[in-house]
Amino acid sequence: MFGLYIHIPFCASRCIYCGFYSTTSAREKGERLSVEEQYVNALCHEMELRMEKDDDMFGRKMTGLSSIYLGGGTPSLLSFNSLQKIFQTIDKVYHIGLEWNKEDNTCSTAIPIEITMECNPDDVTEEFAQNLHSLPINRISMGAQTFSDERLHFLHRRHTADEVKNAVKRLRGIGIKNISVDLMFGFPNETLEEWNDDIERLLALDIEHISAYSLMYEKGTPLFRLLQEGKVKEIDEELYRQMYDTLIDRLAKAGYEQYEISNFAKLDVQSPKFNIQTSKSKIQSLYRSQHNSSYWQNIPYIGIGAAAHSYGNGKRSWNVADIKAYITAIQKNRLPSEEEIIDADTHYNDIIMTALRTCEGIDLSILPAEYRTYLIHLAKPFQQQGLLKEDNGKLHLTRNGIYVSDSIMSDLMKV
Repeated sequence: MFGLYIHIPFCASRCIYCGFYSTTSAREKGERLSVEEQYVNALCHEMELRMEKDDDMFGRKMTGLSSIYLGGGTPSLLSFNSLQKIFQTIDKVYHIGLEWNKEDNTCSTAIPIEITMECNPDDVTEEFAQNLHSLPINRISMGAQTFSDERLHFLHRRHTADEVKNAVKRLRGIGIKNISVDLMFGFPNETLEEWNDDIERLLALDIEHISAYSLMYEKGTPLFRLLQEGKVKEIDEELYRQMYDTLIDRLAKAGYEQYEISNFAKLDVQSPKFNIQTSKSKIQSLYRSQHNSSYWQNIPYIGIGAAAHSYGNGKRSWNVADIKAYITAIQKNRLPSEEEIIDADTHYNDIIMTALRTCEGIDLSILPAEYRTYLIHLAKPFQQQGLLKEDNGKLHLTRNGIYVSDSIMSDLMKV
């Protein structure tokens, strides 16, 4: 089983904090096909090329998708025809068993799998929702970021706070029962009271999944330049901790499981969709992001599109981060990617960086004896400080450990 990620780099406008590869161009003068059409054609052909050359990455036939994720960029900018073509190609190449019901104009897969698409709230119009109803997408991830129109304007986001609520209502209207919303905290001059208000308005949406991040000042972004120029100021560490504590406590009280440092999934013990684990009778939500969990659980994945990454069979590869170069290479039946072999030390470090972010932590039994001994030795001081804890053979961060997780991970790595 493996995950499939498809990168859609188009954006109507660029947010000041975003460091992902994206472009705001849609059509260039004199071209017969729009950039979108050329790019979608290339996406579909890359899937076919990768199936033909699967030994280069996985060493076996690439069948058995565990999840599909359309990210970006802004996938919701794509036309219905483009989205339909992408899913038809996915079915052709990976055999997900698309089933079209002409009576109610819906589409599903023979084997239920999580299929997520990222959306901008203002893209979720009535027409968009009806088109979505005719696609096999069963999970939506929306970037609300904040419910303050003033802060949305600061971020250069296109939507308003009210449009988030309207989008959720429309998605519920077409039967989407798994919605995730992103929220940010730590804006310049943001108060704890304002953050509490954002959380309150988020919880009022009664959604299944929440991803919450502090505002990051990444090099090369307009936001970072504002910081360098002294036009904005980062919040202090104490306020950051108060905001994060407030987030954890309020979401826990509202019935959400924190299963990763920045991710929370709704619990519903009355629903058959939820399992109770035997260990310590911990309730685990099945609204956890199955696709993102594959990154944290060392599950192979294929990335399709410009700047997309793939991982599997002891290798990691990444496509060129340039739309024109990507399209040109695919048209010549060439995969525009670079590749690296993952040695034992790198694989160990990857596990530290990913699995330790989750509530379960690192399963010590999966590590070779040499690395297990190495990790246990380095972890002892952090355990004594109450920053790490071992439960049932799994090493995980404590709540206090989360605040210094970057430092802990760095100290546990092989260098």
